[in-house]
Amino acid sequence: MARIVAAAIGAMALARVTVKAEAAELLMMEQPGCVWCARFDAEIAPAWAKTAEGRRAPLRRVDITEPWPQDLAGIHRERFTPTFVLLHEGTEVGRLRGYVGDVFFWYRVGELLANLPQENTN
Repeated sequence: MARIVAAAIGAMALARVTVKAEAAELLMMEQPGCVWCARFDAEIAPAWAKTAEGRRAPLRRVDITEPWPQDLAGIHRERFTPTFVLLHEGTEVGRLRGYVGDVFFWYRVGELLANLPQENTN
């Protein structure tokens, strides 16, 4: 019986994490040959998922040279890459155009994340 209860609690926790991951995401618009995208990949991308910011808004990459995903129909596609768009429940919260280094990125993405609704800790 204890195993069943533990499994049920674990499943509920996993479901809660899944809902949070879908609630917000950081969309990265990129394209082949983008030097600044490569710099982001070297400086930020390896750590993103391990940070509080990355857990709150998982990174989703979209190549602007490919067909635009249907679920992003309401999001304006940029020509300039990288462009980062913070989404909450599919709605744009804000965007950052370009990447000029890690310090500036962390500062600006922090500003964007501050615009998300507060997480419920209950």
